[in-house]
Amino acid sequence: MSSRTSTRTPSPRAVRWTTGLIACGMGLVTAFGLVAGLMKLLAIGWTAFLVMMAGAEMGRRAETHVVGTVARRLRRLAWAYGLSSGAMITSAALFLVPNAVSHDVSFGGLGIALGIVGGFAIHTGLSPQASEGEAASIPVVWVLSMHSLGAGLVIGAVYATMPALGAVLGLAIVSHKGPAGYAAARRLRRRGASVLLLLAPAAAVCIAAVPVGLIDPPTSDAFHAVVFGAATGLFLHVAIDFLPRCGWGSELSRAARVRPDSQSGPTARRVGNVRHHAVWSTLAGSMLVVGAWALL
Repeated sequence: MSSRTSTRTPSPRAVRWTTGLIACGMGLVTAFGLVAGLMKLLAIGWTAFLVMMAGAEMGRRAETHVVGTVARRLRRLAWAYGLSSGAMITSAALFLVPNAVSHDVSFGGLGIALGIVGGFAIHTGLSPQASEGEAASIPVVWVLSMHSLGAGLVIGAVYATMPALGAVLGLAIVSHKGPAGYAAARRLRRRGASVLLLLAPAAAVCIAAVPVGLIDPPTSDAFHAVVFGAATGLFLHVAIDFLPRCGWGSELSRAARVRPDSQSGPTARRVGNVRHHAVWSTLAGSMLVVGAWALL
């Protein structure tokens, strides 16, 4: 690992401190939420936390136990990212976008645009001039964390008018938090970073929602639309970033260790041969969410 890569990867001590702070934060907001009777917010926050970390653990195990030939590993990686990104994009379109524009159509659309552009800016700004084989993993954690914080702020602010907990709300959380945790964990493991970094975006919904629910600030629909729209745009940026692209410099080519001077070699051809797996896996991930939504 080069020195430039190591400077972008938090040290084990930093990860331990972050984990401890997040644990304290979750404990405090849970205690205040229980005292204030904000059971719905706690249920949503803890569900988001547990689902994302369950997905992260599945991703960690899948990436740790990668075996088989290069072609087989590439197919598995294409299906892993394809299923995850397809499910994330579709769940965002089905559940997050309607919530953003329901407050105000124009401001919600503006927030989504700001979120996508902001996600790109964060991703690019935190990984400048990454060389071949060096792809930053930390920007994914930042973008997911800000998505969760924005969503938590709006959820806490509109707590009184939120619908009752039910299967649709559960599907909305599971279908985008679980795949996001899975895909992000695999990318973190591939970069040698700790999966515990995903505790930040997993806990952010609860940590942001409960204090806002306690204060109940008077905010406008336009403000809610922009904030939740931005959170939705950030998530869409991450979902699109996880699409299993097969060109040189993509996640798959880095997994196969394809170098710029060997794009026509046998390993590069193996990357090209998984293109149809990338397409079908993305469609399958999308259809899984659509099918679950239709059944509910």
